[in-house]
Amino acid sequence: MITTVRPAWVTSPVRPDQPDAALLLREYMTEMVDRYHRRPALPGEVDAALAELPSDDLTEPDGLLLLAHHDGDLAGCAGLRWRTGWAELTRVFVRPAQRGAGGGAALLAAVEERARAAGADRIRLDTRADLIEARALYARHGYREIPAYTRGPYAEHWFEKQLTSAPERAK
Repeated sequence: MITTVRPAWVTSPVRPDQPDAALLLREYMTEMVDRYHRRPALPGEVDAALAELPSDDLTEPDGLLLLAHHDGDLAGCAGLRWRTGWAELTRVFVRPAQRGAGGGAALLAAVEERARAAGADRIRLDTRADLIEARALYARHGYREIPAYTRGPYAEHWFEKQLTSAPERAK
């Protein structure tokens, strides 16, 4: 019998201004700009988008940013912003070379665990209509579409997942 071992996904919190975090956040925003405009980003567009939608609040006490490594390689990130009683998910990104290996699921599990530990009873997020893969990922992992809770030029779909505590999950 042959046993296949999948490479491990490991997540860890990091400040958004750390080099690996800044690199991934730039890659994330580059993909967002490219997909939004349906063309490669023009000079200055990614910098403008990073300035318009900063990630500097993804650190305590306002939030957190998790980096994911896959089999030792820098592979993705996800952030949470703390709200009263709940958390907002943002910046979910897996590098193209690591997609299809469970990174999205690993990142969602990690942020959900962190949110639960911080006392959040749910996670919410907004996303764009063109991010079909992201919307499918959220739906597969128990996020359901809800009415708009934010306004913004890029918010077109809103999702929420109720979190349960560890004892409740065991029932």
